[in-house]
Amino acid sequence: MKVSQMPPVKKAKKGIFHIVFSRAFVVVLLLLIQIIVLASTVTYLKDYATAIYASFLILEVVSIIYVINSSSNPAFKITWILVILMLPIFGTAFYVFVKLQPGIKFLEYRLKDMAKKTMPYMQQDEEILEALRLSKPANANLATYLNNQVSFPVHRNTAVKYFASGEEKFEEMKKQLRKAEKFIFLEYFIVEKGTMWNEILSILKDKVWEGVEVRFMYDGMCSMIQMPYGYEKEMRRAGIKCKLFSPIRPVLSSYQNNRDHRKICVVDGKVAFTGGINLADEYINVKERFGHWKDTAVMLEGEAVQSFTMMFLQMWNVNERRQESFAKYLTPKSAEVKRELGFVLPYADSPFDNENIGKQVYLHILNHAKKYVHIMTPYLIVDNEMMDALTYVAKCGIEVIIIMPHIPDKKYAFVVAKTYYQKLMEAGVKIYEYTPGFVHAKVFVSDNDTATVGTVNLDYRSLYHHFECGAFIYNNTIVWDVEKDFQNTLAECQLITMEDLKSISLAERLVGSVLRLIAPLM
Repeated sequence: MKVSQMPPVKKAKKGIFHIVFSRAFVVVLLLLIQIIVLASTVTYLKDYATAIYASFLILEVVSIIYVINSSSNPAFKITWILVILMLPIFGTAFYVFVKLQPGIKFLEYRLKDMAKKTMPYMQQDEEILEALRLSKPANANLATYLNNQVSFPVHRNTAVKYFASGEEKFEEMKKQLRKAEKFIFLEYFIVEKGTMWNEILSILKDKVWEGVEVRFMYDGMCSMIQMPYGYEKEMRRAGIKCKLFSPIRPVLSSYQNNRDHRKICVVDGKVAFTGGINLADEYINVKERFGHWKDTAVMLEGEAVQSFTMMFLQMWNVNERRQESFAKYLTPKSAEVKRELGFVLPYADSPFDNENIGKQVYLHILNHAKKYVHIMTPYLIVDNEMMDALTYVAKCGIEVIIIMPHIPDKKYAFVVAKTYYQKLMEAGVKIYEYTPGFVHAKVFVSDNDTATVGTVNLDYRSLYHHFECGAFIYNNTIVWDVEKDFQNTLAECQLITMEDLKSISLAERLVGSVLRLIAPLM
C-alpha cells in the first residue's frame, strides 16, 4: 500500500506526567536554573560593590561600541543594543558570554579545515562556467561567487526530479536506497519513529547486511523530543555509523544555537536528495499535524551529486580525528554530456563561513527576475535587506507572490510574520495562505527558467544561525514542474487582503511588535 493512501493518524496528546519527567523538561529546567543563577549573580554584584557595578557599566559601553563596529547585520546590532540597554548588567554579561564561547571557535576552525580538505574535489569546470556566462551572465556571477567563497561549483550533466509532496519523495527515496551498492549518507534535522523512519531503517539494515556502508547523522535537538536519548548507540549496534550533531546538553552555551537544519540523502554518489522533508510521519501525511502538510524536495542524478557528498563529509568529519579518504566517494563521471539538462548549482550555508549563502541565492533570484518570483516558505521574519528586495521588485511591476501556511506550527513565528504583511502588500507583494494546513516548502521559482529548492526558510534562524543547503537550478525543464506545483498549491490558498489585516486583534499586534524586536535572536 502506498503511503499516500494511508489514513492520517492523530497525534496523541502527552500527559503532564510524561512532560514533567521527560529529558526535554529536565534539560530546559537546568538551563533556566543556570540563567537565573547568572542573572542573580550579576544583580548581587551590582548591589554588593559600587566598583564592580561601575566595571559592568564600562563593559556595557565597550560592548555597545563593539556591537556598532562589528560586521554583523544591522538587525542583530539593534537587537543586541536593545538587550544591553534594557538589561544593563545581565544583557552585557550575556553578550560577552555568547562572544567568548570556545566551542564555537573550535567548530569554526574545524569547518574551515574540512572545507580546505574537500576543495580538491570541488573544482569548477571552466567550460561549464563559460557556457553559463554565455547563457546568463548574472548566474555565472553567482556561480563564481559561490565557488570563490565556499567552493561549490556549477554543474551540467545532472538530471533533476522534483517532488511536490513528501509522499512522492518518500517512495522514490526508498527505491534509490534499495539500489545502493557502496554507500548511503543521510543527514537530517528531524527523525522520529513511525511509518516513514521504520521503513527507511528496515532498508538501511538490509543494506548493512549486504555490505553497504551506511552513515546517518541527525541533529541533536531530536534527542530532546523525537528520539530516545542514546538512540545513536542502537543504530551502531545495527551496523549503521550514526552520530548526533551538537547534542543538547544542560549547560549554557551558544554553541547549541546553531542547528544542523540540512536534509541530505546521498546514494553511491549517483543520486542526492534535498528539500524541506524530514524523516517523520507528518511529512508524508500519515500523521496529521497542523492540517495537511505541504512540502517539496528534489533528487539530483549526475555530476552535481558530488557537492552533496562533500557537504555531508565536511559535517561528519568535524569531530573526527582520523583523516577521511574522500576519493572513494566521488561521483562516477559520465562520458555523455547531457547539455539539455541545464545548470545545477548545489550550495551549503554555515553560520561560520562569514557568507550568508542562502540569503544571497534568494536575493539573486529577486534582483534578476524579469516577470515573476513565486515563493513558498513556512516563516516570514526578514531583515531590511530582504524586505527592501521584495518590495522593490514588486514596485518594479514584477509579480511577487508568497505562499504562507494558514495553520502555523509555531504561533509566535506566525504572529511576527503578520507584522510584515502590510508593508509587503502595500508595495504590491501578494500574500496567500495555504488553507488546507501547513506549508513547510522552501521554494523560489522565477521566469520559467530559474528555481531553488532546499532547506532555507525566510527567517533569521535559517538565514543566519543554522546549517542549510539547497540546489540552484537554471535552464532545466524541472523549473516548469516547480512552477506548476506552485500554481496547483496557489489554487488551494486564500489571498490575504487589507481587510484581513484589520481583523487582527490588538493583543496579537502588540505581541507581534514586541517579538519582532528580538526576532534576530529567536
